[in-house]
Amino acid sequence: MADWDIKKLRILRTLQELGTVTATAEALHMTPSAVSQQLTGLAKALGVTLLEAHGRRVRLTDAAHLVLRHAEAVFAQLERADAELLGYLQGEAGQVRVGAFSTAVPALVVPAVQELRRTHPGLAVSVREAEAEAAYELLAEGSVDLALSLAAHAPTPRDPRFSRVSLLADPLDVALPAGHPLAAETGLRLADLAGEPWIFGSSGPWSQITTTACENAGFVPEQAHAAADWNAIWAMVAAGMGVALVPRMAMAGVGAPGRAQGGAGVVLRVLHADQPRRHVVAAVRRGSEGAPGLSRVLAALRQAAAAQARGDGTPQPA
Repeated sequence: MADWDIKKLRILRTLQELGTVTATAEALHMTPSAVSQQLTGLAKALGVTLLEAHGRRVRLTDAAHLVLRHAEAVFAQLERADAELLGYLQGEAGQVRVGAFSTAVPALVVPAVQELRRTHPGLAVSVREAEAEAAYELLAEGSVDLALSLAAHAPTPRDPRFSRVSLLADPLDVALPAGHPLAAETGLRLADLAGEPWIFGSSGPWSQITTTACENAGFVPEQAHAAADWNAIWAMVAAGMGVALVPRMAMAGVGAPGRAQGGAGVVLRVLHADQPRRHVVAAVRRGSEGAPGLSRVLAALRQAAAAQARGDGTPQPA
């Protein structure tokens, strides 16, 4: 394969534009002899004659014009590469891989991606759903660049592998059947539901969050049914089979606050005094937080978390 030297090709292109070795040397801040040496070297590397005498000047051969046709395509591609690299260095281009637990995807990640597509269309964000604990495993092994998890299930802030950023304290509201006697209770507290049948996961983060919240309110919840899928929990609550704690992020956009949600016969109520919260954190591998693209994704996630905290569609106290 021929040796296509970019520097020498640029000299040849300049000679084509200016017509003489002397003018080429002046434009490129070289000596005429250096220009001639570079072009002789290029001709030898390519195995063709590039210049021929034409009176006291030289002119490009047909082979030289053929070489330049291909060189122009190379120069154009290099210009595109330079522009893309500059965009990457400025956080305007590239790819950031995000691992996030299920309820964080629609509530935080999707709004962040939508905003970035509007403001930084060259920056691609790929999303991978993962359990809160598994997101850190993906981050540690390099499968994702940023992990969204819950503080209760994340490595400690002193873990030298990661840098953590707190995003949101997500309130937990209670889902009650629409006809429940406490559905319209003023000043509802979690402790008021101590005698109710509860619906929550049989294991994993959501089981721990529910049991811990209830224990902090002074009781151990009676688990009547086990489910981790929100659609399943929602359907069972609507059927009057029990009550459940619901993260507000999971219910974003479900329906009108303070009354039956989504036509499903469920009332979401804000808890008073002892309202539990789960803390959402973002984490990156330590040292990578200064990467421009990653910084832009973190900023967009903070913006989405702030919007979520402002509470569009938040259930209202009765």
